Amino acid sequence: MSSPPFGGSNDMPAVFPDWSPYEDLDSAARAYLRDPEVALDALFGVLRGASVLCFTLERFVNEVNGVWQEVVICDGSRLVLWHGEDVAPGDGPVGSMTSSLRVVPLSTVTEVGCRRRLTRTPSGQARVDSIDVYLLLSSVDDAVPPPGLEEEGRPALRHDALRFGKTLDDGGPGQIARLEEFSRVVASLVGRPTL
Repeated sequence: MSSPPFGGSNDMPAVFPDWSPYEDLDSAARAYLRDPEVALDALFGVLRGASVLCFTLERFVNEVNGVWQEVVICDGSRLVLWHGEDVAPGDGPVGSMTSSLRVVPLSTVTEVGCRRRLTRTPSGQARVDSIDVYLLLSSVDDAVPPPGLEEEGRPALRHDALRFGKTLDDGGPGQIARLEEFSRVVASLVGRPTL
C-alpha cells in the first residue's frame, strides 16, 4: 500500500498495513505510519542511542478525515510518546499537521492495567478479541471535568493516564499481542529501580 507523503492528500483508507510482524521500531513505523520520517526524527532525537525495549503504534482517520498517528516507546527508564495529527480544515494551510513529543519518566507510572476480552471459538478454545491497557501516572489531569463531577465548587482531581487499545477489527491478533507484550514489559519495570 502506498501512502502520500507529508502534506499529501488526506483521502486515506481506514485500514492500514500491519506493523506487528516487525520487531524493530524503524521497520514497524515505516510499514504503518503515514509520516514515519517525522515520527522517527522526533523519537530518535530524544532516544539518543538508548535501547527500545518495547513499543506500540496506533493510526486512524478521525472525524474530519485527517490521519491521527501515535508511537509509544519504553527505553527502560522512560516512555517516549510521539503524536502526529492532521490539522482540521480552516486551522492551517492544506496538508498541515502537528507533531508532538512527550517524555514520561517510568518513576511516574503508579499503576499498569490490562483488560483482555476473551471469546470462545466454536471448538471451545478461548481467544483474545480485544485488549485495553492503561498506565496511571502520578501527574494530575488538567482537563475540565464534565458538569456534575465537580466537588462542591472545585473540580475533582484525576490522575493523568495513558490509554491504548486494539481489537480484532482494529489491528488484528498480531497488534493485540504486541500491545499486551508492551503492557507486560512496562509493568515489569514499574516500581523497580530504573535502568
